[in-house]
Amino acid sequence: MGIKRFKPVTPAKRHAEVTDFDELTTDEPEKSLLEPLKKSGGRNNQGKETVRGRSGGHKRKYRKVDFLRDKEGIKGKVVSREYDPNRSAWITLLLYADGERRYIISPLKLEVGDMVEAGDSAEVRPGNAIPLRKIPAGRPIHNLEFSPGSGGKIARSAGVDARIVAKDPEQIDVKLPSGEIRTFSPECKATVGQVSNPSHKNVKSGKAGRSRHLGRKPKVRGVAKNAVDHPHGGGEGKAYVGRPPVSSTGVPAKGGKTRKSKKSDKKIIKRRTKKKRG
Repeated sequence: MGIKRFKPVTPAKRHAEVTDFDELTTDEPEKSLLEPLKKSGGRNNQGKETVRGRSGGHKRKYRKVDFLRDKEGIKGKVVSREYDPNRSAWITLLLYADGERRYIISPLKLEVGDMVEAGDSAEVRPGNAIPLRKIPAGRPIHNLEFSPGSGGKIARSAGVDARIVAKDPEQIDVKLPSGEIRTFSPECKATVGQVSNPSHKNVKSGKAGRSRHLGRKPKVRGVAKNAVDHPHGGGEGKAYVGRPPVSSTGVPAKGGKTRKSKKSDKKIIKRRTKKKRG
């Protein structure tokens, strides 16, 4: 768990900082848990570009990760910790007592040879998936469900965790990685522990080519474009934008509200952003 730096033999190497991958135990994925992954290039099923700046990238295969953790009452042994090109966190391969193999998001402090379990009877320790009512307040958790049985969708990125801040029989308040505090059902399942690879936030690509390998295209500033292509474009020389910054389609780029109201908003106790005064 660390960052690898290089001798400055080239301009790119001078600034590059990458993960050292020392925590990983194998570089061969489990073939039975691989699926083909087709690239979209940011286009939807009509061929229209819905996400800008995506194209190319290295070929990948999808790893089928168990976010449901519905194999209850059967213990699984940690076989390996592996790299997943589709996410920032590491993944862990489990071998269950009945012979089935599954991938899960790898938590910190879970080593090869450890045993993990899911369900009410599981102990509160890293890697075990337990209902929120069984987890003490203040313990780091990840892979949290929005509703019971829906599968973990919250706190799955490298190095993040959520924490229970208040409990009662009807609802449980959880502080999410964004700072938002939200209520959940006591039956919602979560995995104990912080997500692995916390040093991911310190990675620096060092060169444009590495971003292209990840499928990210170069970004051109709006003020450098023509007026027909961007609201910030046009003008003579380095013209002042003259309006609040927006995207090429006019969506506010800094602080503007774009979120639509949802029925689930009533479950938010504290929002992740502070309201602006006056």
